[in-house]
Amino acid sequence: MPNYPVNMDIEPLVEGFFDEGTNTISYIVKDPASDACAVVDTVMDIDYAAGRITSAHADALIARIQEQGLTLEWIIETHVHADHLSAAPYIQEKLGGKTGVGANIMVIQDTFGKVFNEGTDFQRDGSQFDALFNDGDTYMIGTMPVFVMATPGHTPACMVHVMGNAAFAGDTLFMPDGGSARADFPGGDAGELYDSIQKVLSLPDEMRLFMCHDYGPGGRAVAWETTVAEQKASNIHVGGGKTRDDFIAFRTERDAQLAMPKLIIPSLQVNMRAGEIPKDADGNPVLKVPVNGL
Repeated sequence: MPNYPVNMDIEPLVEGFFDEGTNTISYIVKDPASDACAVVDTVMDIDYAAGRITSAHADALIARIQEQGLTLEWIIETHVHADHLSAAPYIQEKLGGKTGVGANIMVIQDTFGKVFNEGTDFQRDGSQFDALFNDGDTYMIGTMPVFVMATPGHTPACMVHVMGNAAFAGDTLFMPDGGSARADFPGGDAGELYDSIQKVLSLPDEMRLFMCHDYGPGGRAVAWETTVAEQKASNIHVGGGKTRDDFIAFRTERDAQLAMPKLIIPSLQVNMRAGEIPKDADGNPVLKVPVNGL
């Protein structure tokens, strides 16, 4: 494992925005020493039954950034989401900034390019994004250095982004009473997910961890911030010393019982294109529904 450059003395300002329709939390992350910021895991609204895409959630992020006078430098995807559409190109058009995702996006594009029968015009080299990250890579938000950890298992392209004393976990972890994400999508692997979680839990105990999703288990209020120490002590899937074999057995059994996410078909087509909606030969936005393809 690389010697990750942790700096717990930097405390970015983090503001979460919960999307009730998809239980997704998007974040604005501000460099404490400048007006630079990033957004993490944005959401574009979709009424799938009506084929209607709108932007209320993304507009709230844009309005907040503008009212604070911030400069958007990065639009980060922790992975290729299967349960909501990214608003990256919409936000980029309004505010600028560069898009970034894990370099294994190319694996996702190759896999689902076949599922959706994409033609040769669909590039499978990650070129739809401005930056492709590998394990241990670094970038800057203003004066704040950020490093990325490759955390495959849920998907091959999952990354955790560590910004000072705050880490954005994507779907690698949920809140302690939520456990972990599924590992049965194409390219997923329960053993890899366990190993990735251990990498995250090797960060300092005081590291703040921010979740991409929360479903309020047991009826509790939605929450999205925890710590490495809390996860190690009480995560229901990996905490308290649970072994790799225990996790694989549990995760495999549990995943076999789960239905596909309601928005997986539009989400994958859009998100593997960095949030762009595919178009037909006449340039009209259109989504495909592969039959028995997933």
